[in-house]
Amino acid sequence: QSGHCGGSLSSTDIVAALYFDIMKVDPARPRWKDRDRFILSKGHACPVWYTALAIRGYFPVEELRTLRRNDSRLQGHPVATYLPGIDATAGSLGVGFGQAIGMALEGKLLGADYKVWSVLGDGEINEGIVWEAASSAAKYKLDNLVAIIDRNNLQNDGTGDQIMPMEPIDGKFRAFNWEVLTMDAHDMGDVLLTLRKAASLRGGKPVCIIAKSVKGKGVSFMENKREWHGKPPSDDQYRQACDEINGGAE
Repeated sequence: QSGHCGGSLSSTDIVAALYFDIMKVDPARPRWKDRDRFILSKGHACPVWYTALAIRGYFPVEELRTLRRNDSRLQGHPVATYLPGIDATAGSLGVGFGQAIGMALEGKLLGADYKVWSVLGDGEINEGIVWEAASSAAKYKLDNLVAIIDRNNLQNDGTGDQIMPMEPIDGKFRAFNWEVLTMDAHDMGDVLLTLRKAASLRGGKPVCIIAKSVKGKGVSFMENKREWHGKPPSDDQYRQACDEINGGAE
């Protein structure tokens, strides 16, 4: 009865593709120095990150049911010291992205071969810290960094276009000297092709992927509904959501 459903579901396909196909990680060695780094800058969507980590083998799947309990390692925003596989504490919007720039810069200075992947909400990019970080990434030629914008156009108080229009997002990132790609966040074929292309680019520029997504994707009564940003489902709604997503398996 707690958590952020809508933004977790809009980024599920992205996170699944990264952890099960794209990123170089080893659950048995969560601090392996050559691992790829993942930072969920829109930290409130951490249920999708926790789920990917659990299924990938970082911690027991059963622990997912402790989400946001007082004594749980699975708090409402990710905490780096709590769980294996979490490299950055995120919560205040834009701060996770700033940490991603720092990790990518460290990789460059060390001559390391890892990639840094960061998922941001499109409401999150209202924050000035995002653009300061984007400018720094271009200055230091961080082509080992990929930012993925979860473009579902909904935030807690309304549509992104109403709260703070950010278009053209692609034009803004290009103006900051980033490579820009786009993808359908719910077409797994497109997701995989785009992520693989982003991983291969080494032209001295960081990469931004604008992922066109649907808030609450996969659950009919949640899709494109602002109120499901942070609203928990009732027991009946939970059962319906499970039926719609995976045939009733919980």
